[in-house]
Amino acid sequence: MLWTTWLMANICMWMSDVAAAWMMASLAATPLWVALVQTAATLPMFLLGLPSGALADILDRRRYFLATQLWVAVVASLLSLTVFLGVLSPPLLLALVFANGIGLAMRWPVFSAIVPELVPRPQLPAALALNGVTMNASRIIGPLVAGALIASVGTVWVFLLNAVLSLIAAVVIMRWRRQHKPHPLGRERLVSAMRIGLQYVSQSAHLQGVVLRIAVFFFSSTALVALLPLIARGLHGGGAGTFTVLLAAMGSGAIVATLFLPRLRRQLSRDALVLSGAALQSAAMLVIISVPELWVAIVAMTLAGAAWISTANTLSVSAQMGLPDWVRARGMSMYQMAIMGASAAGAAVWGQVATLTNVRLSVGVAAVLGLVAMALTNRLMPGHGMVEDLTPSKVFQTPQADAPPAQGHVMVMIEFRIEPERAQEFRALMQESRSSRIRHGAVSWELLQDINDPGRFVEMIEDESWTDHLRRFDRVTSADVALRDRKLAFHIGESPPLVTRSVMETSRKSV
Repeated sequence: MLWTTWLMANICMWMSDVAAAWMMASLAATPLWVALVQTAATLPMFLLGLPSGALADILDRRRYFLATQLWVAVVASLLSLTVFLGVLSPPLLLALVFANGIGLAMRWPVFSAIVPELVPRPQLPAALALNGVTMNASRIIGPLVAGALIASVGTVWVFLLNAVLSLIAAVVIMRWRRQHKPHPLGRERLVSAMRIGLQYVSQSAHLQGVVLRIAVFFFSSTALVALLPLIARGLHGGGAGTFTVLLAAMGSGAIVATLFLPRLRRQLSRDALVLSGAALQSAAMLVIISVPELWVAIVAMTLAGAAWISTANTLSVSAQMGLPDWVRARGMSMYQMAIMGASAAGAAVWGQVATLTNVRLSVGVAAVLGLVAMALTNRLMPGHGMVEDLTPSKVFQTPQADAPPAQGHVMVMIEFRIEPERAQEFRALMQESRSSRIRHGAVSWELLQDINDPGRFVEMIEDESWTDHLRRFDRVTSADVALRDRKLAFHIGESPPLVTRSVMETSRKSV
């Protein structure tokens, strides 16, 4: 049911993108205005990705998903009304495309969090590939339907059909009987949830590498999609139908490539598969600007679609595997922010380059730079194989307090006694402890060494509240348990490290 809903939602998205791009090409044919349609569509995800991910982690996901579909339906209705009344201008079109992008920005993280909730972890790569089929089937169906409607009855009917399909998808979501289970500690505050999401990604080298790679890929590859209406017009016999055929070819290539992804994942490492996808994408971009024949462009777009799904699916699976359930929507929202931010920036940059020079040069430079940048990223930030199991472990006992503080930051101090000659080794290990504490939500972390007693170290962890302190115990994984054991191996005291918890009378303002 949800897969069908996602298919309908993406068909609406592609219909809207095609209609908006072609409408802008009719209203203002300069490359910059046409490219800004892509910027307006993707910029909301960059601006609102983190708040939407935080909301998807703390609210009822069914109701949240439903609200996003209703938003998209309302915006599509407004677009059809402005076209029908003949009052649509380039700035107004960009504003409404931006408003539609807000709905998409709020919708994507919640769906990304729902999929692992329904699918066992070993089947997650296949499920995400199936979602890739959804995206690319919609890439075929949406442009074809939009192109047929534009050619026969006009753009207004594309937006109207988009509104109707969005409402149907909303009705389907209403039939989903998901039971929302509130957390025993209550909802996280939005600002805190956003802060913790940022901290988790910033303290994970694995996720940093994923985000950088997807940003590099989309910054360069978006030149092809953003300038495709002008590329289509430059082909022999190019027109609205040519534009939709090229988009359909890209979607077809992606669907076919999905069938080979399991074999490719077995044969190639993540980094090798991503670099191969970037190379194929660059080759396709260079071909399509070099030969002005439609059949050559169709082949090139098919290869570009295969490159797109290979790279995006590989990195999406890598991101999902590096996120525990409690922060999944926030982590995936930042992954999507990287895509949309890079796409928005890329569309603006390559559109401006095309305005100052020409479309062919802009796409060619983007192709070459994209491949070089991906090769450098692989060299500077290589992947490290499988990600640890992030399933929460219940080994640590939740602390109890006779009178839990209702407000104020909580300071936890853990005192270690170690051999002074092992101090440097201990400090290196404690940096891993710092990353773990910050990922789980601590506001700050410090390691103190006694001036007069070099074997005495104190680990200090600051939490925003007592409730947030308790939440960290729900987020402990087996890797954190192993880290605790490694720290204890340094301790030489007769009793375990002394742990004290205090309420800070003067707390720093939360980030």
